[in-house]
Amino acid sequence: MSGIHPFRVLRAKPLWIANGVITGVLALLFTVFYVGANIDPVGHLKNLPVGLVNADKGAAVGGERVNLGAQITGSIKKSTASGDKIDWKVMDEKEMKEQLGKGKLYGALVIPADFTSATTALTGTATTGAPTRPTLTVLTNQSAGSMGSSLARTATTQAAERASLQVGKELTSQGGTTQAQLPAAARLLLTDPAAVTVEDGHPLDSHSGLGLTAFYYALVLVVCGMLSANVISGQVDHALGYTHNDMGPLRLHRPLIRATRVQTLALGSTLMAALSLLMGTLVLAGAVGLMGMDASHLPLLWLYSVCAIAVSGIGALTLLAVFGTPGMLVVTLVFIAMAVPTAGATTPVEALPGFYRFLAEFEPLRQLTGGLRSILYYDAQGDAGLTRGWVMMAVGLAAAALFGFGVTNWYDRKGLHRIPAEAEPEKAAERRAPKTRV
Repeated sequence: MSGIHPFRVLRAKPLWIANGVITGVLALLFTVFYVGANIDPVGHLKNLPVGLVNADKGAAVGGERVNLGAQITGSIKKSTASGDKIDWKVMDEKEMKEQLGKGKLYGALVIPADFTSATTALTGTATTGAPTRPTLTVLTNQSAGSMGSSLARTATTQAAERASLQVGKELTSQGGTTQAQLPAAARLLLTDPAAVTVEDGHPLDSHSGLGLTAFYYALVLVVCGMLSANVISGQVDHALGYTHNDMGPLRLHRPLIRATRVQTLALGSTLMAALSLLMGTLVLAGAVGLMGMDASHLPLLWLYSVCAIAVSGIGALTLLAVFGTPGMLVVTLVFIAMAVPTAGATTPVEALPGFYRFLAEFEPLRQLTGGLRSILYYDAQGDAGLTRGWVMMAVGLAAAALFGFGVTNWYDRKGLHRIPAEAEPEKAAERRAPKTRV
């Protein structure tokens, strides 16, 4: 017993400095990653993919063939009003439905087959067709992300409204006695002839969280792997006798079993791989069985869940083995702080600043979310994100194995062995003891 009161350590400046630096840096980094990524999605928006479909068959007007849909499509593509914020992709209806069904589009603008005939019928100049107000259809896609779908909806709605006004301007500028004879309400309608309707381009089931269940499910898998790695790392060290284990008021300690750093990492990884079977099963049972989440392809979803937890957990164990105690801070930054804002769920990747888009290319949460979207929303199509999810999991596992076992093997070869807790006072005493000559 030293006789020094424990609270006297609060006088030590290094204690305040070290903890102040660590907690301060964490607070700043979380603020930068979370707030910085989402502070101005519209301002950072670039190349948001939106479909543009012209199904208009045209109509004969005054002895000439007119296709207002083609004019609108060309006008929208050439327009500089939205700059490079929207990537208008001209396609037919079949391709548009396929792209919406794979999450490749955040929305679409559809010009119907009778647009020209319905529009010109309002002027009384069409050769056929009953006067009915034409429509322009805006399609949304919540399965690709609610904010991305909202941004696409705003852009397509504005484009449709501008197109209607432009068509109305052309119709009213033509004048003529026929239009002069129309009722005032009809002439007013000609200035803005098209009605804009909004529909869901890829409807989801009611228990799909408005397209967010894939993200939250992926987040659960990553958190399970990350937190389990912390638990497994501590329990392996306790089982080998390198650390104590406090259970409430009890302190448990086991006899020392010497193990290299490589062996310790291998033990933890084996436990993680085995326990991922249990965790993946319980996550699936909890989400689908208990909470009623809409899901199909359950065997594939189970396998994907197990593998995602295993890869995330082994990746976290690698960082803990390489960096030691600070490793948990690195794990938190990699798997949570940098991952959540770049997952493309709350904010689409196309609406992130450049640095965050770079992170999104390899951050694990985005890759897992893409694969789960494919399983949950897009009938498990490979090019809807599932193939990329599997590939990136394999790449992540290989990178973790090479980095983790490579570095720990280097530690072992350099003689940087771990010192058990009960040996630390003896080692310290040996260092302080004066050396005598014989």
